Amino acid sequence: MPAKVWLLIIGMALNVTGSSFLWPINTIFIHEHLGKSLTVAGIVLLLNSGAGIIGNLTGGILFDKLGGYRTIMLGVSISFTTSFLLIWFHDFWTYSVLLVFMGFGMGIVFPSMYALAGTMWREGGRKAFNRIYIAQNVGVALGAALGGFAASYSFTLSFISCSALSFIFFLIVLIGFKGIDEKENTSVQTVFSQRKRIHNKEAFIALLILCGGYLLAWIGYVQWQSTIAAYTQTLGVTLKMYSLLWTVNGLFIVLGQPLVNLFLKRWLHSTTAQILVGYSIFVISFVIVGNAKDFSGFMIAMIVLTVGEMLVWPGVPSIASELAPQGRAGFYQGIVNSTATGGRMLGPLFGGMIADIFNISVLFQTIMGLLVLSFILTIIYSKNRYAMKQPDVPRQVS
Repeated sequence: MPAKVWLLIIGMALNVTGSSFLWPINTIFIHEHLGKSLTVAGIVLLLNSGAGIIGNLTGGILFDKLGGYRTIMLGVSISFTTSFLLIWFHDFWTYSVLLVFMGFGMGIVFPSMYALAGTMWREGGRKAFNRIYIAQNVGVALGAALGGFAASYSFTLSFISCSALSFIFFLIVLIGFKGIDEKENTSVQTVFSQRKRIHNKEAFIALLILCGGYLLAWIGYVQWQSTIAAYTQTLGVTLKMYSLLWTVNGLFIVLGQPLVNLFLKRWLHSTTAQILVGYSIFVISFVIVGNAKDFSGFMIAMIVLTVGEMLVWPGVPSIASELAPQGRAGFYQGIVNSTATGGRMLGPLFGGMIADIFNISVLFQTIMGLLVLSFILTIIYSKNRYAMKQPDVPRQVS
């Protein structure tokens, strides 16, 4: 693997670690420290994710016009500035506005990072994107764990840590990424530069059906970062203990991969089956968390959730890659990424409203219902694909 790709991986891990210092404490900070309802907290996080979608669009366009270096520099500059300001200004309105700008800055960075990975290691195929994906998960786990630990002492310490890591990433981009000239590679296309008409409508409809289930699954998954985070506090689970859950999540993703690969190799023979099993495991995890009364219950639920995540999250992009016609891979992957972002955007608001209007038990039951719908939509996708006479995607075990 080229050295520049390693630099991208390290940069991605640092970038996501820094931003992840905040996301597990956002709901807790807004709800408990600033005294706002879970619904209000959900609206703020919705705006943050919405700004991320706009940032993705902007980043994709700027990548084509300015190149990766300047685009990433712009995004990380915005992220660093907002994270630095959070150290000093975090009343409700300022906090909300800065979170929106941070989401926008982070959104600009991601499409360029992925495009550069594909440019600099074209012969690596999916390996480049898989490594970036793992770096993201490591960053999420480390950031969430360390962020919760820091917040247990002081929320300001979390803001300082986020800003410090953002600054380190800024320096890596400033020094290490300079001279990367991806614009000469005219084969690189971002998901936002594709303006061709869709000719294979059957494949596109199949992807939309699959992504419908993917969206619902993300709405459920993101509850762990919002309503469940606040719910654990009412049961006496400290921020340190809550952050440990995400440490286990990240470690399991990295260290448990060989076991998951063995499971796929022996028992599952298609990516569709892999996703269906993953959704079933998601349901089991919410059954467990709905009955959890202490930290051990949440830990078991998190481990089960992580197994499901390892099956579903890589599976959907893999299918999108196989469905994509020539020259449309970026567009199809863009749909998948936008679906995930949409789930992260809608999830906190949806969960906060259900929990505020009814109670947390009703929320868990609702999420399980959504996951059942995800299962059904995936079966419909599979039948749709069979009607197209396209073979299913081989399991992803890399």
